[in-house]
Amino acid sequence: MKIKGTKGDMMQSHAFTNNLIHESSPYLLQHAHNPVKWYPWGEEAFQRAHTEHKPIFLSIGYSTCHWCHVMERESFEDEAVGKLLNENYIAIKVDREERPDVDAIYMRVCQALTGSGGWPLSIIMTPDKKPFFAGTYFPKETRGQYYGLMDILRQIATMWQNDRDALMQNSDEIHEHLITNLHATASSISADATDQAFDALTKSFDRIYGGFGVHPKFPTPHTLLFLLRTYKHTQNIRALRMVQHTLKSIYKGGIFDHVGYGFSRYATDHRWLVPHFEKMLYDNALLAMAYLETYTLTGDDLYR
Repeated sequence: MKIKGTKGDMMQSHAFTNNLIHESSPYLLQHAHNPVKWYPWGEEAFQRAHTEHKPIFLSIGYSTCHWCHVMERESFEDEAVGKLLNENYIAIKVDREERPDVDAIYMRVCQALTGSGGWPLSIIMTPDKKPFFAGTYFPKETRGQYYGLMDILRQIATMWQNDRDALMQNSDEIHEHLITNLHATASSISADATDQAFDALTKSFDRIYGGFGVHPKFPTPHTLLFLLRTYKHTQNIRALRMVQHTLKSIYKGGIFDHVGYGFSRYATDHRWLVPHFEKMLYDNALLAMAYLETYTLTGDDLYR
């Protein structure tokens, strides 16, 4: 369709327009001209999934998310990806800033299935909203350690046609697991759970540059706060030393904005030198807590 602006505006033409064109969310409107036949979260999409007996491809992101834009450019603007999704799935787009309730549920799914999360959040689920696959960013084609979206969509579409019962059973098991854990209480955590968590963090700790794991590296302030409480309860100096080394390293590195202040979301390298230029309020709030608590424990002005 063609969209005409007011006098003096340049005329814009779009080869594709989907159901997001009527939404108010800036993020959803960014995808309104994808070849993917996106639906907003709502009964129309779920009813169509039931009627057409198709699984749902759910994509959650937000307008300032870098990798959301990358995945759109690589995949959702691509006609081959659009054709594959349109023929085999009902595609739903969600703005996490508009529907934090939906995002919270499926982020929990992704973290439970993969051990991590992030945006864009990619979920494949039954028409009854029960997920059986989760991930974050995927390139269009498989490259190196990154599995490609096209391969994922083809394989799951084949399984949906030939072995749907297995996928349905898998979705039921995931749903049951999530319901059980949603109602879990502190008393249900085993006595040695904190010891196991501490041991796992010790093994993944970068003794040279601080932090945990390899690149990309996130400050993960909630992990640092856990270690501070471990130190307070056990007096295990290793827990405090890991926090001190990490906080000192990220402060001295490029992930900290030495001009405008505040910390970027993560570093693209293992030395904290090259930041991903996106500052999140909640990351900085939690890091402020971690630095303040470390200062109260050590008296070191660097952390203050």
